[in-house]
Parts: sequence; C-alpha cells; structure tokens
Amino acid sequence: MLADKRILLIIGGGIAAFKSLDLTRRLREQGAEVVPVLTRAGEEFVTPLSASALAAQKVYRDLFDLTDEAEMGHIELSRAADLVVVAPATADLMAKMANGLANDLASTLLMATDKRVLIAPAMNVRMWEHPATQRNLATLQGDGVLVVGPDEGAMACGEFGPGRMAEVPDIVAAVVAALSDGPLRGRHVLVTSGPTHEPIDPVRYIANRSSGAQGTALAAALRDLGAEVTFVTGPARVAPPAGVRVVKVETAREMLEAVQSALPADAAVFAAAVADWRVANATDRKMKKTEGEGTPALEFAENPDILKTVSRMGEGRPGLVVGFAAETHDVEANATAKRARKGCDWIVANDVSPATGIMGGSENKVAIVTAEGVEDWPRLSKEETARRLAARIAEALAR
Repeated sequence: MLADKRILLIIGGGIAAFKSLDLTRRLREQGAEVVPVLTRAGEEFVTPLSASALAAQKVYRDLFDLTDEAEMGHIELSRAADLVVVAPATADLMAKMANGLANDLASTLLMATDKRVLIAPAMNVRMWEHPATQRNLATLQGDGVLVVGPDEGAMACGEFGPGRMAEVPDIVAAVVAALSDGPLRGRHVLVTSGPTHEPIDPVRYIANRSSGAQGTALAAALRDLGAEVTFVTGPARVAPPAGVRVVKVETAREMLEAVQSALPADAAVFAAAVADWRVANATDRKMKKTEGEGTPALEFAENPDILKTVSRMGEGRPGLVVGFAAETHDVEANATAKRARKGCDWIVANDVSPATGIMGGSENKVAIVTAEGVEDWPRLSKEETARRLAARIAEALAR
C-alpha cells in the first residue's frame, strides 16, 4: 500500500517514543522507506542504533553536521519525503511548529518541508488539555497539519485521560490515508455522526439508540479515497476513525457550531442522529425525587435543523449535501418528502423499525433518494454501505 513512498519520521522525546520503533517496522512492511530523525529528547528513550537498525537507514540527529550537509542538506532531506510524520509529537514540538521556531534539526525540517505533515500527539493529560496546547493544535490544523490521536487511557505518569499516543495501526492507517491517490484527493468532506445528548440535568439526558457506526464507517471510506475528512461526532459508542480530523460534541447546538466552523467543504454528509428537541427547562442541579410532589414537568424547545441550515445557506454551500433519514414506516415516501423539505441533494434512507435490527446493528439497508428518483440498495454491512456511498460521492464531485 505504501510501495515507493518515502516517509520522514521525526521521533520526539517521551515514553511513547518506543512505539516509533514498531511504527517504523509496520511502515516498512507496507513497502515504505522510513528515514528517522531523532530529537535530543528522543534519544533519551530510543537509541540511534535501534532506530537505524529497524529503518535500515542512517539516523539524522544534528542540524550542524557538516558531513550530512554535504551529503543531504536539511532542505533536501525535508523535501525528499512524500510525508513527514512526527511520532510522538510532544507539547514542545507542537509549540515549535505552531509558532515557527526552528532551533534544531527536527523543527528546521518541519519549517523547510513542502510536504504534508502528520502528527501523533503524546503527552500528559494536563499538558494536552492546557489552553496553550489546544491553541497550538488549532493553529496546526488550520495550517493543514494532519492529526491522529491522542487516545484516552492510563499513562506512564499514573494519570488517566486523553494524551496517549495513538496505537501504531491507527497511525499506519492515517499515513496510508494521507498518501492516498484516490479520487477524492484534495477534497474536503464534512461528516456528522452519532447521537446528540440533550441534558435534562447534570446526570440525565435525552438521546437515541444511534451507535455512530455508519457515520464512522463512511468517514473511513471517504478517507480511504483520499479525502480530507472533518468528522463531527456526538457521544457515539464506536471510536472515531484514524486519519480524520475529529471534533467531539454533545448537543445539537454544539454540532451546528462545529459544522459551521468546519466549512467550507466540497461535500457534507449528515449521518448524525440529531435530537429534534432539547429540554428548555434543563437544570444545573440533579432533579430530586421528592415524596408527594409528583413527576417533574419537562418543557421542550426545537433544536436547530443542521441539514436544512447547510442545504439552504446559499453562498458557501457545499457542492453536495447528503442527509440521512431514519424511518420506521413509509421509508421512501418520508425520505422523498424530507429531501424536498430540507433542500439537500440526496437523502440516504433506512428502515430502523425494531424488527430490522439496523439501529445499533452491524448491517444497513438503504435507499438513495435523489432528484432522479430512488435507488434501492441490498442489505449490506455498514462498512460496505459506506464504501459504496463514498464511491458515489466521488463520482458526483468529479462531474
């Protein structure tokens, strides 16, 4: 999958650096040539000998090595690669990248490259959540830097939370996606997925049974065709795919804000199961069950219609807007009416009545409603449904 691809792998300082050795091996198994660059901090965790042995390449370490400058200058080194990967990307390296610092070989290469850059952040949870790191992350993403991870879990420091470097297979998938020459290369596709949670009080909320599996599979399929994917997801049961930009939200209003911030896009696919209503009288204190006071009354307000808002936005509207319709009866008729009502280009309709097992299940059966009519698809796995839909999107954008 990565035959004849050259990857410049910058190894930052952190306990997660040990994963860079396995990453090197896995990338080479895919046919890639891996050229390692060790930072001074990285050398505290990974030896030049081990990195060189696994890469079967010289390890680059020093900006001012005159021999290297004669043989392979830092400008050429940064541009001879097809992709620059930073794993682990420490808070320090991210700060240097975001602010244009270049005081060692790694940061100079990152400033000098004209190729895409993929980072796999890894740091303590408090460092990851620090406002400075989040500002730097936003800057890097705005500059087009690709991000995979971090994951959430236990850390070597004993704390728990987001900050663990993504697992090696996820980084490899992100590398494959970044180097894909598929029909959607250079296209930006926005995908929403999962349910929204509309709070009643701090411990209760209104939601639905959506697992987020179909939206996740679709984002991965679009990624595999070369698209740059922004994945806006509610609290789904399935993990988001690697190699896409993930924006996590809770409520419908947060999802709309995230969608508007992610535009412009060539296509937008609204697979999320957004709650139609929210609790207008939600409280910031837990509602207590009190003897003799009866059942509390919930007042509802209508949530924003994200699909309709984007479909009818005029200037800046994505070239292709695709909505989903989860129906329990009269599927095609309701989906056709929804397409006209919302103003989108396509509706992907499915029957989610309990007997089908589709809501929260591993398979789907959809009908694609367009201006030309209705196309009924057979029952397929959600992954195969996603691949077929991604291919249809690629065809539509190519016209």
